[in-house]
Amino acid sequence: MKSMASDAAISIPAPARAALMRCVGISKFFGGVRALHRVSLDLFPGEIVALVGDNGAGKSTLVKILSGICQPDEGDLWFGEERPQRLTARQARKFGVETVYQHLSLCDNLGAAANVMLGQEPVRWQLGPLRILDEPRARTEAMRRIGEVGVVLEDLNAPVRRLSGGQRQAVAIARAMVNAHRLVMFDEPTAALGVKQTHATLELIRRVAQQGIAVVLISHNLDDVFAVSMRIVALRHGQVCLNVPTEKTSRATVVAAMTGVALEGRE
Repeated sequence: MKSMASDAAISIPAPARAALMRCVGISKFFGGVRALHRVSLDLFPGEIVALVGDNGAGKSTLVKILSGICQPDEGDLWFGEERPQRLTARQARKFGVETVYQHLSLCDNLGAAANVMLGQEPVRWQLGPLRILDEPRARTEAMRRIGEVGVVLEDLNAPVRRLSGGQRQAVAIARAMVNAHRLVMFDEPTAALGVKQTHATLELIRRVAQQGIAVVLISHNLDDVFAVSMRIVALRHGQVCLNVPTEKTSRATVVAAMTGVALEGRE
């Protein structure tokens, strides 16, 4: 089998609409290791983009850069017409970027409503460091966000450790939706879920995109990728090697791009 040329990335023209977020020539080095090399990617409203690649391909590094946790060594990030000089995690949240991680980072001893509004509680009154939270407003907002993702919970105050995996995922998504108006990234959201819960989670991801938010799905599960994504972007050795509409590619092509093996006489 032949190796794919590193500069033979398959790409598609950008749609004739404004991108919510753009990566332009993003590179990142960790010492002598090149994690990302001139990665460019446009993210559009309501589009679900699957980000795939083998371990060490650069997926996690790109997510950390988009969320302001890591700083790129080269390249620019654009949020509409704005280009921050140095994106921090706080700035990323202000720009409407949120990440739902695989382990969800929920407080198991708190209820769903408290988890959704954790760190984002509305304040009724404040004097210096002294604050009085507006609990009724926080509960109303939490109920609205949970309702938006299409999940019904009998008791919003019951500890989330009692919830199913799919319900916990819904709470994490609802929390992200409090601030997210531009981009939500999902890091292996179905890795620890059963078949029924996986189906429910993929439907939640569709609901997020239906609100006009760009979605990035990081997953090793190609069944999930082909079930929910609209575009597939593959990384290999920190470079974009595939960027195509999902309906115009195949599992074989995606795997070949990820592994660097050329397809010979077959799709």
